[in-house]
Amino acid sequence: MAEKQQVKVTILNQTFSLVTSGDPNDTLQLANEIDELMNGIAMRSQNLDSTRVAVLASLHLADQLRTVQNELARLQFNVQQRSRRLGELLDSIEA
Repeated sequence: MAEKQQVKVTILNQTFSLVTSGDPNDTLQLANEIDELMNGIAMRSQNLDSTRVAVLASLHLADQLRTVQNELARLQFNVQQRSRRLGELLDSIEA
């Protein structure tokens, strides 16, 4: 099991101490991306508190995740179809 390390990150001007068993630089990079997203939302909507900014950022990320999941499902389906077709072609050659 990987050794856990503490990483300090700043998101929306708040510092968080996180524990990660992965590469701390990955955690820092992710936190930076979240910070940029949340600051962008906060700048466009000056009247939002940090909770509402976090909710909007979460919705944005959930939408991105769903889009990627749908694309992955489509690609998996295409691979299955092509694999089945290739199997059929190989079977017809052997016959």
